[in-house]
Amino acid sequence: MRNLLMTGLIVLPAVLLAQTAPAGNADNGKRLFMEKNCYYCHGTTGQGGRDGARLTNTALNADGLIRYVRKPAGAMPAYTEKLISDQELRDVHAYLKSLPAAKAPKDIPLLNQMSER
Repeated sequence: MRNLLMTGLIVLPAVLLAQTAPAGNADNGKRLFMEKNCYYCHGTTGQGGRDGARLTNTALNADGLIRYVRKPAGAMPAYTEKLISDQELRDVHAYLKSLPAAKAPKDIPLLNQMSER
């Protein structure tokens, strides 16, 4: 029984690590973001636009982003694995996570000057 428990304690972490998805490549993610036309709705740096949500500082993890891209809500079209693979979406996620968060309006001097007039 003791040997079985010890074996489980050694094998379980190895199994869990093996199931962990590979990390994304931000440089490839940026290339894919432009190539797959994500920028068209979401802006060139994920800042959002007229038709797309802001993606910088997203709360979604890579798996959440993959699920959303496969079955989106709203006007966004679904992207199947034929169009972009899960690993490519992990790369896009890594790119989005590498982007700085947007500044708050109070931290943009020009906006503050305009509101003082």
